[in-house]
Amino acid sequence: MMKKIVLVLFIGLLGYGVSAQDTAAKIEFKTETVDYGEITKGADGVRVFEFTNTGNAPLIISKVSSSCGCTIPKKPEDPIMPGKTGKIQVKYDTNRVGPIRKAITVISNADTPTKVLKIKGAVRGTGTGTK
Repeated sequence: MMKKIVLVLFIGLLGYGVSAQDTAAKIEFKTETVDYGEITKGADGVRVFEFTNTGNAPLIISKVSSSCGCTIPKKPEDPIMPGKTGKIQVKYDTNRVGPIRKAITVISNADTPTKVLKIKGAVRGTGTGTK
């Protein structure tokens, strides 16, 4: 009798463990690269990465950081519920003339906890198209 009780408890706990693993947030970005193209010095440097929580648990973005101080990311403060969308805003300092090649690291509770987003493009000096 005791063996049957232990067996039932074991199978119950095993089933619970498997179902708990199915509950996870998943982050899916519309695009993982934003191309600024060619922009002029001083132009609007704000762009947005849109994403959806395709999982079945609330998505919490704990940290968003950039590869340099010229790029300032802004993360959503509230959890993103399953099926809902969110945005990560990125502001690049367009007073820096030259190519744009930066990475933004997103850390969350998603099944893939770290995602790297990229921005690219070029800032041209004002005037005759020179750098």
